[in-house]
Amino acid sequence: MGSATVQGQLWGHAPRDWAEIVEPLLRPLAEATLNALAPLSGCRFLDAGCGSGLTLHLAAERGAQVSGLDASAALLDVARGRVPDADLRVGDLEELPYTDGTFDVVTAFNAIQYTADAKAAAGELARTTRPGGRVAIGSWGDPARCETETLFARMRELAPPPPGAPAPPGVATPGVVEDLLGNAGLTVTTTGEVDGPFTYPDLDTAWRGQRAAGPIRRVIELLGEQHTRRAFDDVHNPYRQADGSYLQHNVFRYVIAVKPGKRAAV
Repeated sequence: MGSATVQGQLWGHAPRDWAEIVEPLLRPLAEATLNALAPLSGCRFLDAGCGSGLTLHLAAERGAQVSGLDASAALLDVARGRVPDADLRVGDLEELPYTDGTFDVVTAFNAIQYTADAKAAAGELARTTRPGGRVAIGSWGDPARCETETLFARMRELAPPPPGAPAPPGVATPGVVEDLLGNAGLTVTTTGEVDGPFTYPDLDTAWRGQRAAGPIRRVIELLGEQHTRRAFDDVHNPYRQADGSYLQHNVFRYVIAVKPGKRAAV
């Protein structure tokens, strides 16, 4: 059993809030990774865990033939407005609904840590990539340099995983993503780091955006919105700026790997 059923429900609560408030904050990571993958013109491109379609839109602007998969049908509805020509499907990262070697480039941004089996998910990214094609995984960077980690840590305190549940992979730990890709038969070629500050005009906007995210939604469902909001405000108060906005400095990283072999002649 994969993760799509659970994650689709958690991430489908307020898709437009996510798309308009939080997903744009992830644009530096997407752009840096796509620039490292260039050129993309004419490439068959899959974003696995595509959310509301930011990366697909940026890849399409670069000339890629884009496809996207996500657990949340609600997020895909937003993505369809951004990339109407894309092949968009609801599905599971641990069991991608594509044949072997379908894509030239496969990406997954801040998605693999939400799977029930990260090793299986990485294997699926590799399987659906053609020989000679590339896989890129983008994730949070060093937690000590990510101020938004204070929010995630508080949420984990409030709602730890149930006893016996597998812990999500620590993708920010150096070597974890590289090992996932290597164990999937890929060869890592490129890594990079990107600054990704999270800025909100006010605390209510920050709350509207982040309560649309799966981890915060899980806490809301367990403890209620009022209790979760109090904890959210407590975490964010130290990051208030003089003009009333809120700023958290973060870093993200990406890892790119190539699938051995050559593309078969047509």
